[in-house]
Amino acid sequence: MLIPEVHYRLAFTHSIWAFSQMINAATHYRLDYPDLALILALVRGGSLARASQLMKVDVSTVFRAVRRLEGALGQQLFEKSRAGYLPTTLAQSLAEQAERAEQALEAARIGVEQGGVVISGTVRLTCTDSVLQGLLLPALARFMPDYPALTLELSTSNDFANLTRRDADIALRLTCAPPEHLVGRHLADVSYRVCASVGYLQSIDAAELEALTWIAPDGFLPDHPTVAWRHQALPGVMPGYRCNSMLSVTELVRAGLGVAALPDFLIGDGLQAISEPLPGCDTALWLLTRPDCRALRSVVTLFDELGRALRLS
Repeated sequence: MLIPEVHYRLAFTHSIWAFSQMINAATHYRLDYPDLALILALVRGGSLARASQLMKVDVSTVFRAVRRLEGALGQQLFEKSRAGYLPTTLAQSLAEQAERAEQALEAARIGVEQGGVVISGTVRLTCTDSVLQGLLLPALARFMPDYPALTLELSTSNDFANLTRRDADIALRLTCAPPEHLVGRHLADVSYRVCASVGYLQSIDAAELEALTWIAPDGFLPDHPTVAWRHQALPGVMPGYRCNSMLSVTELVRAGLGVAALPDFLIGDGLQAISEPLPGCDTALWLLTRPDCRALRSVVTLFDELGRALRLS
C-alpha cells in the first residue's frame, strides 16, 4: 500500500505527464481546411442538426468530428447550452479564418472560370441612409455584378469616426469640409430645396411656406444646414413631424404629409421642388478613404468604381 506522500507524488507526476501529452498533441496537430469548414458550419448553424445540413452529412458525423478535433487540439471549441452550440473565442477566431479561406477559394474558382485576375475580399463602406437609398444602391446595381468575389459590408451612419476608428474602409459623406487625414474625391455639389409630393401640392398654396405642414429631422442632426435655414427663414414654424433620419423625412414627404428641405438627389419619383436652392445649405458629396487603404486592391477597385458611378457634376 502506498503511503500518502508517495501516492501524491505519483498522482502529480501523472497529471504533469497527461498535461504535457495534451500540449504536445495540440502543438503537433495541423489544422486543415476540412477542420475549418467543420468549425464554420457549426458556428453558422449553431446546432449539430443545422451544421449537418450545411455540410450534407448526418448529425452523428458532425458530433464525432467536433469531439475528435477538440481532442486533437486539446482545447474546447464549443459550449453546449439550451441555445445550441456556442463557440469559444478560439472557435470564433478559427471561423473568421475559415471565412477568409472560403472567400479565397471562391475567388480562385472564379479566376479559373473567367481566366483572369479576380478582385476579392471584404470592403466595409459607410454612408448616410439617404445617400444609400438615393445614390449608392443604384450605382452598386450597375457594377457589383462584375465583381462576384468582392464582399461589401454596408453601414449607415453620419459619423466620420467610422473611418477614424477603422470601422470602415470607404465613406460617402455630404460635407463642405472633409477631414484632412482622409483621402478623397469631390463627386458633386449638392443643393437643398423645399419639396412636396404631387398630391400634397394639389391641396395647398405653395407660396405660403409658413402655413404648410413641415417635416424635419429631430435632434439627431441639430447642426443640419436645413435646420439652421428654417430657424432663420421661418422662425415661427413648428414642424408637424420630426424624424431621426433624412430618409424618413423623405418618405413622409412622399406620403403627402407635408413639405421638407431635401437634397437634389432625393427629388423625383413623385416629389417636386417648390423653391429655389436654399441659401446657406449648399454642400458636397465626397468619396473618402484612409491613406493606408490605398494599398488594398479591393478597396481601390471599389473606390474607383464608385468615383465613376457617382460623379454627378
